[in-house]
Amino acid sequence: MRIVLREVRQPDLDYFFALMQDPESGRMAAFTAEDPGDRARFDAHWERILGTDAVNRTVLVDGAPAGHAAVYGPPGEREVTYWIDRAHWGRGVATAALRELLVLVAERPLYARAATDNAGSLRVLAKCGFTVTGRDRGFVHARGEETEEFVLRLDG
Repeated sequence: MRIVLREVRQPDLDYFFALMQDPESGRMAAFTAEDPGDRARFDAHWERILGTDAVNRTVLVDGAPAGHAAVYGPPGEREVTYWIDRAHWGRGVATAALRELLVLVAERPLYARAATDNAGSLRVLAKCGFTVTGRDRGFVHARGEETEEFVLRLDG
């Protein structure tokens, strides 16, 4: 299995939108769009972020899209985020993609957030050197409830 990152291309957005329609993925990602089925809002979001200095990449597994990964936010507060197709969960794709992203973006510190019950994402972040530095709570549309999350940090 070969995992690489490449620049996001316009056709990738249809795939990313389809990924957001999976309720189980949304529940695990937790902090998602209020209405993941709102294509106009999705398109506006991606148009906005592709016009920033955020580093956005499509994750490819053996040449086919399998998700996306990004670093975004103001200097000193930049965060990583990723969304991997559920068909690839548990296969090391997220870990490999995040490692590749961390090579691409040498800036430190970097931050991440994950729902406290998202064991898979917390394992990925730990394997990549992130450590828990705090907790936060927020309303999660994908779950319809307040959810606790860990705040993680990667130094050096």
